[in-house]
Amino acid sequence: MIKKILLLLVVGLILYSCTTVPVTGRRQLSLVPNSEILPLSYDQYQQVLKENKLSDNKEWSAMVKNVGRKIQGSVEQYMKQKGLSDQLKGYAWEFNLIESETVNAWCMPGGKVAFYTGIMPICKDEKGVAVVMGHEIAHAIANHGRERMSEGLVAQLGLSSLSAALGQNPTMTKQLLLQSVGVGTQLGMLAFSRTHESEADQIGLIFMAMAGYDPHEAPKFWERMEAQSSGQRPPEFLSTHPHPETRIADLKKQIPEAMKYYKR
Repeated sequence: MIKKILLLLVVGLILYSCTTVPVTGRRQLSLVPNSEILPLSYDQYQQVLKENKLSDNKEWSAMVKNVGRKIQGSVEQYMKQKGLSDQLKGYAWEFNLIESETVNAWCMPGGKVAFYTGIMPICKDEKGVAVVMGHEIAHAIANHGRERMSEGLVAQLGLSSLSAALGQNPTMTKQLLLQSVGVGTQLGMLAFSRTHESEADQIGLIFMAMAGYDPHEAPKFWERMEAQSSGQRPPEFLSTHPHPETRIADLKKQIPEAMKYYKR
């Protein structure tokens, strides 16, 4: 009987601890507050910068910073228009280009963005950078990292221990933070789910459009990414990422809505 009551209480806590994703309105689990995640995020971002070399390519570095500031402006404008500016409380935006052949980019909670030089030839120009920047920042604005940390808390401790864990220390470990935001495959990175990837695509289109970048550039970028992969990819049903053909088709369907926000 006591176990059943505890289970009901914990389930109720989880339902109470749900938030809504901006733009899409999807409900998500949110057990760990940003006030606890952001300090961890900022500390770890600085650690990443210390352990890696920033690119000497001034043109690319300036491009990443310039596009980042524009997308930041569109995010802040959108959130203000929707009365959601409080969700950006504590954000400390930063945009850096790291010297590495890795084809990747990420945004930690709080607006800490890193691009790797390996992705820049695929971006090709400022418009391509905007596609990636909008997508990665969308992950942060949608709180996908926080959602995965919350799910990790449940998975690691179990429902029976959740209430006690929250009372003692609701913060995930540094490793789980890194896994949750997608930094470093050496840590056994938790891949973003198909839902998260598709959601970031949709939200990112709107952010890049508001920043003055044509959403039609998004499918073009993923076509280049597909060509670069040379078909070395698991079948869609084995991958958490949408198949490029599916992703491109979905983006094309979302473009008309994003064009409503496009500022030429």
